[in-house]
Amino acid sequence: MFKIFLALFILLPLAELYLLIEVGSGIGGFSTIALCLLTAALGGMLVRHQGMRTLLQAKELMDRGQPPAEQMLHGIMIAISGVLLFIPGFITDLIGFLLLVPPIRNWLGHKLIAAQVSNRSTGGETIIDAEVIHHDKHRLP
Repeated sequence: MFKIFLALFILLPLAELYLLIEVGSGIGGFSTIALCLLTAALGGMLVRHQGMRTLLQAKELMDRGQPPAEQMLHGIMIAISGVLLFIPGFITDLIGFLLLVPPIRNWLGHKLIAAQVSNRSTGGETIIDAEVIHHDKHRLP
């Protein structure tokens, strides 16, 4: 878990900064800033569109009495995509745009579910169902 936090909070910003400097030296500072703003605006429009579509699909499933589990997972990934697209940088933009591609979201969702199922089936965690009964000594029977 420590390695993940190290990558997210130290290595990723350093990589983003390096890439921004390289792109800026190639196309210019103002062009790089404009490109970052363009990706944020385009990403915002796509997130809004796909988020609304996913919300409508979830509503249709609920109206039919079915749980919208897959749509909820897609909604979470779309929200993460939105956050990534508004963070300045090209690596986070790439990841954010990839999360907006439905086949990639489907693949990632299936991978996440399979990992969770295999974790439970291999004994990754133990669930104990219990009932707690409190006896009040001062209560009359």
